Amino acid sequence: MKRPSSSATILLLSAASLFGAAPQVAHADAGAAAAAATKVAGGGISATLKNMDYRYFVAGGVCAATSHGITTPVDVVKTRMQANPEVYNKGMSHALVDILKTDGPSALLGGLGPTVVGYGIEGAMKFGVYEVLKPVFKSLLAGLVSAKRDTTAAAFIAASVVAGAVASVLLCPMESARIRIVTDENYSDDGLLTALPKLIRDDGGVASLFGGLWAMLSKQVPYTMAKQVSFDVVAGMLYAALSSKSASSDDLKWIVSVLSAFVASLFACVFSQPGDMILTETYKGDVGSKSFFGVVGDIYGRGGPAEFFRGTGARIVHVGLIITSQLVIYDIVKQLLGLPATGSH
Repeated sequence: MKRPSSSATILLLSAASLFGAAPQVAHADAGAAAAAATKVAGGGISATLKNMDYRYFVAGGVCAATSHGITTPVDVVKTRMQANPEVYNKGMSHALVDILKTDGPSALLGGLGPTVVGYGIEGAMKFGVYEVLKPVFKSLLAGLVSAKRDTTAAAFIAASVVAGAVASVLLCPMESARIRIVTDENYSDDGLLTALPKLIRDDGGVASLFGGLWAMLSKQVPYTMAKQVSFDVVAGMLYAALSSKSASSDDLKWIVSVLSAFVASLFACVFSQPGDMILTETYKGDVGSKSFFGVVGDIYGRGGPAEFFRGTGARIVHVGLIITSQLVIYDIVKQLLGLPATGSH
């Protein structure tokens, strides 16, 4: 295994110090710290990757594809309203009626293929990578800080950031296809397999599929961090508090899973709201026609910092239900596959 670079070491030290994890080594020689990290973490990383558990990936893919797939009609209406505000400007109920009159019921399933496939892949990687990297980062950080310091929180956050970034890269082409299918009549009859080649041809190559990547990262990274970490932490706290009340019972597992998922949904919605505004604004026009900072400037210019949180209440209701159901499904599938419930071990 190669020795970590000094810059990577400094970044890890900085992340750890945010949680009070590295005061004793913050001024230590970076090379010595890196060597220690390599020695401690080497075996843990190789063992973790060797024993990578596919069940986390399966559970993540199933829960994400299901939770987003069943809400496709809502996403179609929302996307039409965002893309054509001059046409659909009387609220969701009026927009729904207009779409049914104009395009028929089948229009509400527009983009179902890209949604299920895209979020299935995204969910598999997001949950799977997160679970795989948690012990890896914990081992790395353990080699950089005092043995007395708990690196769990920093490891969870680092793993969630990487998982969110990986998921964003995979989701971006699918989201580009979904948006085009829902908003462009030239793509309305296409499925995922036909829409992607057309997008590449019409928009100037494969790179066009990633025109909204920075916007996607601005939403998905804080979203993943808040959702995954809070779900883990809250579930662990609830199990610890209720350990004297038969924590192994199915009823208690169900209660902890639902409560933890609900709390995680609130954190995820609030933390990712600015990114959601940026992503929506990016995909309203031709993706890539305006820079990431240009989009941010436009939003800020309309109403300052508060503009980034416009619609948070409505999003908590809609996205909160998706996240809560997603995390509960994730825990159910995990247990069906023989894995422990989140926070119970």
